[in-house]
Amino acid sequence: MFKHTASSRALWQGLALACVIVGSATTASTAFAGECPADKIKANAREKVDFKPVGVTDVTLGSIDLEKQPANIKGRELRFRKLTIEPGGIVPWHSHDDRPALIFVQQGEIIEYASNCAGPIVHKAGDIRPEVFGTSHWWKNLGTETVILYVGDVRKDPDDHHM
Repeated sequence: MFKHTASSRALWQGLALACVIVGSATTASTAFAGECPADKIKANAREKVDFKPVGVTDVTLGSIDLEKQPANIKGRELRFRKLTIEPGGIVPWHSHDDRPALIFVQQGEIIEYASNCAGPIVHKAGDIRPEVFGTSHWWKNLGTETVILYVGDVRKDPDDHHM
């Protein structure tokens, strides 16, 4: 789908830099903006809820079949999406046990309710949220401004349309 050009090389370099930054941030012992505070981290802190999506638009901006790339990861797709969540909107409960992702909050403020955090997690414009194995959660826009998220994830099941 994408040709190997200077712009795609820059994209990969940017993604690598983002991974290094997120990796170093997640290994630190103190909580950063958009993370569960250390005193609130608790396994199974939150039960699964059965909310339907409300006021959410999910658009795939591009994807790459990773089996056809030097990484040669069979049956995986690197996907880049834009989620728009209107005030009062809900991104329903979902798991990242088989679909790691990086979420960038481009605009607004949104609340995450994670299975491993006893309190709500506030995400503001400029925050990056890693979503990895062990992350199950749902999100709600409690504000008056539309929230825009950019999501890079590695999807295994092409029929998995979870947000």
